[in-house]
Formats: sequence, C-alpha cells, structure tokens
Amino acid sequence: MSDGGGRLRDEMEDLLSQARRPVHSRRRLRIWLGAGLPGWLRLLRDHGPSVTADHWHWVVLTTAFAACNSVLGQIQEILHGRRIRRAAFGNPIFIIGHWRSGTTWLHELLTLDERFTSPTTYECFQPCHSLLTAPGAGVRGFGLPARRPMDDVPMGWNRPQEDEFALCNLGLPSPYFQFAFPNRRPLYPEYYDLGRLPPEARRRWSAALTGFLKQIAADREKPFDAIVLKSPTHTFRIPVLLEIFPGARFIHIVRDPRDVFPSTVNMLASMMHTQALHRPDLRGLDDYVLDTFDAMYRAFENARPLLDPRRFFELRYEDLVADPVSAMRSLYEHLDLGGFAEVLPRLEEAAGKAAGYRTNRYRLGPELTRRVAERWGRVMHRYGYDLDPAAGSSTGGAG
Repeated sequence: MSDGGGRLRDEMEDLLSQARRPVHSRRRLRIWLGAGLPGWLRLLRDHGPSVTADHWHWVVLTTAFAACNSVLGQIQEILHGRRIRRAAFGNPIFIIGHWRSGTTWLHELLTLDERFTSPTTYECFQPCHSLLTAPGAGVRGFGLPARRPMDDVPMGWNRPQEDEFALCNLGLPSPYFQFAFPNRRPLYPEYYDLGRLPPEARRRWSAALTGFLKQIAADREKPFDAIVLKSPTHTFRIPVLLEIFPGARFIHIVRDPRDVFPSTVNMLASMMHTQALHRPDLRGLDDYVLDTFDAMYRAFENARPLLDPRRFFELRYEDLVADPVSAMRSLYEHLDLGGFAEVLPRLEEAAGKAAGYRTNRYRLGPELTRRVAERWGRVMHRYGYDLDPAAGSSTGGAG
C-alpha cells in the first residue's frame, strides 16, 4: 500500500511539473480586475488574511479597479438601465460538460451561426459596465494574453467566454474564486449545484444571471434566436436552470476521462499560478479533480430525467474532432435548430483550420491511470470508453 501511495505521489508530481511550464505570453490577465467593489470587498473580508505580502500590490490594484468598475456601473445604470431592464431574450442554449472536454471549441463552432449570440470575453470580464464601455474595448487589449494560460487556444475580447466569470465579477460567490485563493479549496462548493443555497441566495443568483443576459441582449444591434452559454459549472445546475428557463436546450459534450484528468490538473495549476493571491499549494489537487468530476456527474445523472429528449443532445469530443461537420449536422437535426445549410461553409472553414491544431500532451502514469478508471469508471462505461487502465491516452487537449 505504501509503495503504491509513493508511486501515486511521484506520478502526480511529474504531472504537476509538466503543468507548471510557462505557457506563451508573459502578460497575465487578472480576471478580478473586472470585479465590482462590494463583491470584491466581501471576498477580501472572507479570505483576505490568506493574501501573502508578495501579492498585496495586486489587492491594492484590484481594489482601485473595483471602485472604478462600480462607478462606471452606476453611470451605465443611469444611461442604459431602462433599456437593459426592457431587453428580451429567448431560452438559452447551454453547453455543458466537464472542464477540458471540448466545451470551448463547441461553443465557438455553435456561435459561427449568426442567428445565435454569446457573451464575449469583455462582457464576462467587465460585466459591471460592458454595455457602457465595450464599444472601445478593442483598443484596450493590455493585459490580455494572445492565448489562454493552459493551452494553445487564442484569446480575444470579442471571442465567446464563460458566463461564470461574469457572475464572479458581479459579486456572486463562485467556486472559481479558488483560482484567487487556491489554498482554501474547495471554495463555495454550495455554488456548484445551488441546491444547498437558501431561497434568497438562489433568487439573487438567478437575478444576476438573467440581469447579465438582459445586458447582453440590450447590446446586440440585430435580433438573435438564442444566447449560447458555456460554463462547466452549469452541468451541476440543470434543475435550477430549468426553473429559470423551462424551454432551454442543453448540449452535453463528454471526453475520455483519462484525457480529461491530466488536462484539468494542468488547467487548475495554470489558473492558480496566474490568478492566485498567495503562493499556491497544489497538494491534494488530484483528489479535488477526482471528487469534483464525481460530484458533477452524480448531479448530472440525477437531473437527466428532467431533460426533454427533444431539447437535449449529447456528443463525444472524439467524434467532434474526427468529423466536426457531421457532428454539428447531427446536433442541428436533433435539436431542430434549422439553418444548417447557411452555416455549413463557416463550419467547414473552421474544421479546416482546426485540422492542424495539436493538443497538449501529458504523461499519465499507470497508478494515476488506474485511479481515474476506478473513480470514473461508470462514466467511462456509459459513454463507451475502454475501462482497461492500460488503454488510456496521453493527450491533454483543448477545453
């Protein structure tokens, strides 16, 4: 037992050493620079004592930005508040699935359809005042790296982004705050599935999400059929999301867990190193990843009976990679989205560009591979992945 535990620790250290390698640009975007002042001060009240001396300059800078964000938010409310409140949007399309399962690529493919819209990186990172300031966002690229810190995926202010970041910066508690305070994980675990929240907290969460979507709708110059939202955290929240949006459609993408595990470790390590307000202690990260995946898929399977089969589609990342056009055609047909012929040329162009993309590669040792197969075996079995521990791949892939 002790030898096995030692090998497991050695393999995890090896995996983390791969994840710690610097990625691309030295420019590090601090997500929290878009926070509003009340939410930021509450976060500091709860977790500020864990900030280390070498990170206090970021606290001072973020506090100054947060004050500016709140002032700009008040100006936006004065100038555009009525328009935001009157804005209307239909039931969203939610892309769900674990981190590193291809949700980002699916998000970008779906938003090639001009009938759909999505929150942009600027809107998610500056949600307090994006309607007021976004027209000039293109010239404010400072601090935005060309590519994400965990992989080779390009970044840009106008590219689709996760709405969970907007909820963070609007002051809602979120598990994503563990990126700022990684040594306090798990942070706000009750904000995964929201089922443990008191009714008032759930009401605030729902109001923040719908208010953010109204802000997006108010900003769009032309009508759209649906807002496409992508956040792995929403995989936990299907019952709540259906309460808010009874007609919502859901697209679930899944990937071989033996690829998901090392890629998620890399993502978390990269985000913690670039976003933390103290020196990250990554011990126990393997348990955190295993436990979170397990909790996500238990919540998802419990919610599956609530999903209308006509409004729910599942696909495997490997199938999307092998033939993006066929996978998207099946998605369009099942969800009865229509308009596939119009978007087909853009899908074919995107598929051609993606053909040269190479995913990150990681060495996943036999002990970790066996542990992943044991903990996540039921998901592997359900989606047709080989349960043989020796069959695991060593690629990390895109999110």
